[in-house]
Amino acid sequence: MPPTTSRPILLSAILSGGLFGFGLAISTMVQPESILQFLLLKNMGLLLVLGGAAGVTAISYALLPRLMKRPLFGPVFHTHPSRLNAPTLIGAAIFGVGWGLTGVCPGPAIAGLGVGNWPLLLSVLGILLGAGLHGRFFGRHY
Repeated sequence: MPPTTSRPILLSAILSGGLFGFGLAISTMVQPESILQFLLLKNMGLLLVLGGAAGVTAISYALLPRLMKRPLFGPVFHTHPSRLNAPTLIGAAIFGVGWGLTGVCPGPAIAGLGVGNWPLLLSVLGILLGAGLHGRFFGRHY
């Protein structure tokens, strides 16, 4: 039986996702052409978007556990350890090649559908197919 999700958590997820999608649309990250121009070093405007997002995330991860006794919707702050191993490097390389060839990243692709960029539907279906195949053949169950 799947765990139930409270309404405040669901509402915060919807609002956060909407804000994220809005930011992607405003920054033109929902347009593969913009991404490809950035990757070709012809338009560095997206560097501000990526740097801003990384900066806000780094500051939040460093400060929020010190400023708050506990998260809004959980009992404790958790760590998210990462491992630098062969599967991680191979996956990152595959992701990077796909991103470089198409200019499509999963988050902006889904947000692009929200702004009516329907050709991205093929990319989203490819992302879902790849994720499904990975889960079927290589995924670990925790």
